[in-house]
Amino acid sequence: MTMNTKHKTARLRQIRPVTLAIVAALGLSGCAGGVATNQSLYSLNQPVVSRTNYVFDVQTNASGVPSSEERRLTDWFEALDLGYGDKVSLDSSMISIAARDDLKSIASREGFIMTDGAPVTEGAVGAGMARVVVTRSVASVPNCPNWSANSDSNPNNATSPGYGCSINGNLAAMIADPEDLLRGQRGSGETVVMSSTKAIEAYRDAPTTGKGNTVSEVASDE
Repeated sequence: MTMNTKHKTARLRQIRPVTLAIVAALGLSGCAGGVATNQSLYSLNQPVVSRTNYVFDVQTNASGVPSSEERRLTDWFEALDLGYGDKVSLDSSMISIAARDDLKSIASREGFIMTDGAPVTEGAVGAGMARVVVTRSVASVPNCPNWSANSDSNPNNATSPGYGCSINGNLAAMIADPEDLLRGQRGSGETVVMSSTKAIEAYRDAPTTGKGNTVSEVASDE
């Protein structure tokens, strides 16, 4: 073996461990994720309510809404598959009172109360035309699930970036009217204390078991 060959062999032996160390480091770096930064218990993943306006222009006359236009509007309502939480409003500034009453009657047959004062939409409403607007709101939690900090390292003692995705995502999916997430619901002013304590009172007033009686039988006597 020549001197040059010995030097090449020794050089390869030195390079090989360094190469293996670099490859191992690259492999481990692929397993590391980002670092979480939210150190509070406040979830950054909050429901977002998006609102969409659907517009339908109806031709009217002095005596009301023609039957052909009535069918068109009814078909449009059915195509939208109106449901709880949808709002139906009317821009009736350019139509007769009879036409406005007809349009509200059509909406009532679909189970909705058509209100005056539609939201601002694109385009002007011509004379004799009525603009019906259906406002639909949808709630969702964007950027969920979030695995941007999928790592065991947590130097900030922070919550996961996906913290809150589950509970807020379920809340957004289950709420009947997404607008309630923004404004809530007003109370009726009626107390429910008496009705809520009936079950407890029936349980307390029931005689001891062994006499063939039940709590439901005692409650039904009141």
